[in-house]
Amino acid sequence: MASPGRSDLGEVAPEIKASERRTAVAIGDLEWRDMDADDYGTNEAQDSDFPAAERSRLQEMLSLLGLETYQAQKLSLPDSLQISSESMKNWAPQAPKDLPWNFLRKLQALNAEARNTTMVLDVPPDARPAEKESQMEEEIIYWDAADDISADIYSFSELPTPDTPVNPLDLLCALLLSSDSFLQQEIVQKMSLCQFALPLVLPDSENHYHTFLLWALRGVVRTWWAQPPRGVGSLREDSAVLSRAPAFAFVRMEVSSNSKSQLLNAVLSAGHRPRDCFWHRDLNVGTNPREIADGLVEVSWFLPSGREDLDVFPEPMAFLNLRGDIGSHWLQFKLLTEVSSAVFILTDNISKKEYKLLSSMKGSATKYYFILSPYRGKRNTNLRFLNRLIPVLKMDHSHVLVKVSSTDSVGFVRRVRSIVAHVARSPCRRLSVEEMAHAARRLGLRVDEDCEECQRAKDRMERITRKIKDSDAYRRDELRLQGEPWRKAAQVEKELCQAQWAGDPPDKGRAELRHRLLELRAQQNGHEPTWGVQEFVAGISGPSLGEKQYFLRWMEWGLARVAPPRPRQPPETIVTLRAKHCGVVDLSELLWPEPLGVEDFLREMGQFYEAESCLVEAGRLPAGQRRFAHFPGLALELLLLGLPLELIDGSTLSTPLRWVTGLLKELHIRLERRSRLVVLSVLGVPGTGKSTLLNTMFGLRFATGQGCGPRGAFMQLVTVAESFSPDLGCDHILVIDSGGLIGGALATAGERFELEASLATLLMGLSNVTVVSLAETRDVPPAILHAFLRLEKTGHMPNYQFVYQNLHDVCAPGPKPRDRRQLPDLPGDASRAAVQMEKQGGGIRTLADLAFCDPEKQHIWHIPGLWHGVPPMAAVSLGYSEAIFELKRCLLENIRNGLSNQNKNIQQLIELVRRL
Repeated sequence: MASPGRSDLGEVAPEIKASERRTAVAIGDLEWRDMDADDYGTNEAQDSDFPAAERSRLQEMLSLLGLETYQAQKLSLPDSLQISSESMKNWAPQAPKDLPWNFLRKLQALNAEARNTTMVLDVPPDARPAEKESQMEEEIIYWDAADDISADIYSFSELPTPDTPVNPLDLLCALLLSSDSFLQQEIVQKMSLCQFALPLVLPDSENHYHTFLLWALRGVVRTWWAQPPRGVGSLREDSAVLSRAPAFAFVRMEVSSNSKSQLLNAVLSAGHRPRDCFWHRDLNVGTNPREIADGLVEVSWFLPSGREDLDVFPEPMAFLNLRGDIGSHWLQFKLLTEVSSAVFILTDNISKKEYKLLSSMKGSATKYYFILSPYRGKRNTNLRFLNRLIPVLKMDHSHVLVKVSSTDSVGFVRRVRSIVAHVARSPCRRLSVEEMAHAARRLGLRVDEDCEECQRAKDRMERITRKIKDSDAYRRDELRLQGEPWRKAAQVEKELCQAQWAGDPPDKGRAELRHRLLELRAQQNGHEPTWGVQEFVAGISGPSLGEKQYFLRWMEWGLARVAPPRPRQPPETIVTLRAKHCGVVDLSELLWPEPLGVEDFLREMGQFYEAESCLVEAGRLPAGQRRFAHFPGLALELLLLGLPLELIDGSTLSTPLRWVTGLLKELHIRLERRSRLVVLSVLGVPGTGKSTLLNTMFGLRFATGQGCGPRGAFMQLVTVAESFSPDLGCDHILVIDSGGLIGGALATAGERFELEASLATLLMGLSNVTVVSLAETRDVPPAILHAFLRLEKTGHMPNYQFVYQNLHDVCAPGPKPRDRRQLPDLPGDASRAAVQMEKQGGGIRTLADLAFCDPEKQHIWHIPGLWHGVPPMAAVSLGYSEAIFELKRCLLENIRNGLSNQNKNIQQLIELVRRL
């Protein structure tokens, strides 16, 4: 801890405009100014006289972590998601340069231990150089024989130890400073799912400014139980950036023997064991000194669940934590005083310097509370200054708390909670993170969202969404090629396909179908893209890759804000609906109307391309007059940027064949020599956790949650590192999520069952590997079983895994992730009905009789519950994360060993799509 003196002011004085100096108060040989918001203007004001030691410290940290190469060209999200040989290893970092990648891998897997960055020095004793070993022995002998202890004893701290030399907060700051905006956003989103405190203000001593991370937090969504004073409570869901809540800041002044982070964790935790939301000094390697993370401001929220035994507060609350001393980080402290309802200051001593600082807060609407230690401080001095501050900060004696570290911690936490609840009940400041960003700008902090590319993309999004008053009306009036025209065309194409594969000779009926199809396509082609579609196409056609990415994210959030409210169901929806509807569960229709999303605009682009291509193929339109031939290339750019693209249209439950093959052709051209593919599909009814499983396994962005996504099947592309491609046997993995296509209809449901079975057959037929996601039941959905039976006849059987996920007992420990389970001798009623449809020889066969149910070849997995605790304050369970990693390792191992179907190139996949 720096002693009071000139060095304490080195980070403060440059942040004050020299041209606007206020009343100066002499403190020894230093001058302090009375500061207000006007004293903080531009980042240039922070550039002068910045300590050179701070600059070199950041550079040394980046070099230590191997991140110095990512300062000019930032680390991107695709860089962090590549499949490599390390993706199959549950390895511990062995050098500081391993730490960033280990952190990213664990965070992608939602591993609760991601912040534990302990290294394992895997060097056998006999491999140690003799010279080094001899030198170490000499040093040990020297110190054993030493009579005096000198400053050189500290050189022992430089010797390698099994513990990492890097504080986890330093690692986080270094990684965020080395990442582009979209990887920063991904890191923050994953941290929120792990219930880690999130970075709000990122310090950067190298470039002399601090960044308010509004964009990085923009994707965090919070769900909580809202209980009005009168009436029935309900679940609410909103962006963490937009929802307002009272904020409570915890800061340290000089030295405090009490830990802010431990206190905050205790305040946020309902049980006896505090949740480690904020990293603190008593966690593993938490005592290592911070090198670059001082000045970091973190935020976490308390969110009520509706259960009185768990909710320590009745409404959402934000808690802010400043790392480091307020005297050295006055700008961040000033921000906290302007956005918080109350500020808790932990200190052992109040000196004259701190008194002068706090006196400048006169007139603030924020409430101030002091937390003191009764043993460490100078009691009389503290009392004298506190009595002077009481009228200045509008405090009374109840605003001074004494924390005895060793006794009555439970009682003290209860007292802090009561203060927080009292402040929240009274009229107080309630700001959203977006409103906090306004205060940050006034104080001269950089806001990450203020770059030109981001703002241009936001403006375009707002121009589009401003015209959307009603989702259904917008679809009808602006997305004209969808709806009834597309449904009619899809039905005619289906009839044509059935007639073709039936082997019937050409007749008048088929000619009439082709004529009807051309008429429908000509009607579609007669339309011009509406203004909204043109704006969307312009947004994804820009020359800047960054602006395209910003536009896509803004469109996703903007459309979510204008979408109609969706009915929410409790966690037991799957079970209750299955019982109520006698096994016929079409969740895609029962639970939610499909929200308006980016996929609607892409469907419209696809239909313009489909209609035009159909007319060109029939000779109705010269190829030279095509206007939409470039649309697949634009959509492919989005796929390569990580956006899921629709393979099966959720509105018509059909595949736009020309559009999909056009996308795949563009993909083949783009990937050139790296076009070997493995197709991995995940099938299951909605609500069985299949999208969450894929997102956790590969870092993808499939829509998750009951009623949160479109109904169609979507695909995303995962890149395999070039160094690992020869070993794995492919260059990319095309991942397909069945979405809401398979609702669990019984074989007796007629047309609905046949449709689901056909869609399941299509997805599995395209796949090298299929994962079937199930919810605690032995029964495989009949449509999926039927698809297996069909594919068994053709000999095209993908490698498959059955995954049973625990959706209810979130706190109960689950069985081992992988288990060989004895197959039942007889199928259930639903399965028997499906088997009946595929009679062979003399009768019905049981599941155990089928080749694909060979117990020696089938893999059945049991995945523990996703949450450890009760949402919304629950973190992802460590058992879930570890089980998903083991499943991923197994899938990649099967691909490498050739246990899946023969890998395809893109041309073969195009042909397979046409055939199926």
